[in-house]
Amino acid sequence: MDSVKDLMKKDGDFKKDFTNRHKYVSKEFQDYGYRIAYKLGELKSVSLYIKLAKEKPRAWMEQAFSFAIDYPNAKNRGKLFMWKLKEIEKEYETKIAKKK
Repeated sequence: MDSVKDLMKKDGDFKKDFTNRHKYVSKEFQDYGYRIAYKLGELKSVSLYIKLAKEKPRAWMEQAFSFAIDYPNAKNRGKLFMWKLKEIEKEYETKIAKKK
């Protein structure tokens, strides 16, 4: 378990990194996409996560993110996130097809 000091240090690092890398974030979805990329360790693909945050429903993104973060022994959380997001989208499409 982390101490309060460690948690504050981590939060401070995030704020510092965020202000240095993305000074011109003006929309909420841009901020959300950046936060997901940062927490998944995928800073090279920030633009992809921003695009997903803009186009995909927030509930899908939250569900895939929580799955990727909570998955034990994950080697690449970004790939796991993308896989789960794709699975959620497939589930939604099958539900829509069944209703018609």
